[in-house]
Amino acid sequence: MSEELVAKVRESLASIADPHMGISIVEMGIVGDIEVNEAEKTAKIVIKPTNPGCMSAANIAMQARINAEKLDEIDKAEIVVEGHMMADAICDMVNK
Repeated sequence: MSEELVAKVRESLASIADPHMGISIVEMGIVGDIEVNEAEKTAKIVIKPTNPGCMSAANIAMQARINAEKLDEIDKAEIVVEGHMMADAICDMVNK
């Protein structure tokens, strides 16, 4: 796994601001692990909302997927939401 590509994905996610705080989701620690498979041009991104009932979790997860897939090196991003009461439903919706 290329650390440079992981850093590039993380940088693309840093432009997403938490809608309530106005701070980058990367700075807030909402972005967890990022795994990339350069051969398959895929990324797996863990999103950990600060609140298990965060109403913006689905929006943040979708923005993360869109931003990652804007990179030339990533064709498909899988978002894994952890620690949210609707994590499974959000993951299903975002990863369709």
